[in-house]
Amino acid sequence: MIADQSEVAAFLARPKTHGGVPVERIDTHAAMVFLAGDLAYKVKRAVAYPYMDFSTLVRRRAACEREIEINRRTAPQIYLGARPIVRGADGGLTLDGAGEVVEWAVVMRRFDQAGLFDRLAQAGRLTPALLLRLADEVAEFHERAEPVPQQAGELGWVVDENAGEFAERPELFDPDRAERLTAAARTALERVAGLLEGRRSRGLVRRCHGDLHLRNVCLIDGQPTLFDAIEFNDAFACIDVLYDFAFLLMDLDHRGLRPAANLVFNRYLQRSGELEALAALPLFLSLRAAVRAKVSASAALSQDDDGARQRLEDEAHAYFAAAAAYLAPPPARLVAVGGLSGSGKSTLGRALAPALGPAPGALHLRSDVLRKELHGVDELTELPQEAYRPEVSARIYGELLARAQRALAAGHAVVLDAVYSKPEGRLEVEALARQTGVAFTGLWLEAPSGVLLARTAARRDDASDATPEVVGRQLQEDPGTITWHHLATADTPEQVVSEAERVLAGRSR
Repeated sequence: MIADQSEVAAFLARPKTHGGVPVERIDTHAAMVFLAGDLAYKVKRAVAYPYMDFSTLVRRRAACEREIEINRRTAPQIYLGARPIVRGADGGLTLDGAGEVVEWAVVMRRFDQAGLFDRLAQAGRLTPALLLRLADEVAEFHERAEPVPQQAGELGWVVDENAGEFAERPELFDPDRAERLTAAARTALERVAGLLEGRRSRGLVRRCHGDLHLRNVCLIDGQPTLFDAIEFNDAFACIDVLYDFAFLLMDLDHRGLRPAANLVFNRYLQRSGELEALAALPLFLSLRAAVRAKVSASAALSQDDDGARQRLEDEAHAYFAAAAAYLAPPPARLVAVGGLSGSGKSTLGRALAPALGPAPGALHLRSDVLRKELHGVDELTELPQEAYRPEVSARIYGELLARAQRALAAGHAVVLDAVYSKPEGRLEVEALARQTGVAFTGLWLEAPSGVLLARTAARRDDASDATPEVVGRQLQEDPGTITWHHLATADTPEQVVSEAERVLAGRSR
């Protein structure tokens, strides 16, 4: 028999319970949350679903304690503890105290809701610096997350459950399109099965977050903080780290924030280096979108308001279309952006990457960043002159090619961003494109010497250590015949990007 929680709900909703402060109640399908003063009390609903069973007090207590344990990994300042709700000698309910425990609650410290990342996204406040900190936080969380080799990290059940729920809503999800999506997902899963098993055996199936979208990230003391990780079902949480990360990328992409998704993607891959896993990313993104499609469809059924129901159904359609699109990605391609220091290579590379190849856009490999990485320093740390000796630079350029090859082999697009002032370096890039069978475009950026000198003199907070003196030496070198497309970059960045996009589309002037 499922417990009646109405008395507990009424108790927690009373201001008197919390010293007289006003109480706000939030309801979800899994919990009742009561916001009172500086605290929030979260009570698990006495429900039993195939994927989540809170039907007994013992189960609810265990889930509360598990939620505290799981979420203290990333947000110890929020998750304070599990507290009993007790029936006292007088028959009334109290928090803690002596008597019969009738319910359990997760007690959390409240935070400013304006700091939720979905609200920051809506307000246009997801700055590049904040997005990079978010990517670092997720990467560090995944690095220290507990490997769970006993978990298979299976995804076939996700495909099957999605197919079953799509079939139950033929009025919302066209049956033919749903069957094609399911077939494509199964084919994609078969294609990467060996890759995923290899990752599991290497410890990359870990106890992850499981629900890593923007609404479950908040800004606390200026730091992105992950919260509300899944504690109730290991199949949802014990997964490949890239599948966990894919939810965040899909959420950003769904909100029309592809450049933000690309920035986060590149920073995370810079930290993890798991380039071969990119072969599985289209499947991961598709599964995340498909799950959101069925969740939105289910939420629409419970709406009494016609407008709210229509919005959720429209959202379900959009997610459903995205799930199919992710499994039919554009082909991989290689773009190289060369030019002397100060010519605007990285600015252009960042601008072009989001629109190239499979979602969320190209892997942007920058020689300046890679040089710092291989020397074991932060990208803003200035390196000594020895780090720029010819033999060191040859190693950097070789590593750029190696990483590009790995990403291209996985079906992903790549933007290579380096000076490439020597003919042999440009020929090696072109040869890589031929070897991997992908389309290639080389862009050579040019600006008057005075512009190059001024830009390098003014540059701050950048991975490049180039100075006006370095530019002076570059100007004296003979780069040989440059067959790549020449772009003048003394104009505004927007004009340069527009012209580069025309070149990439085969419509250059």
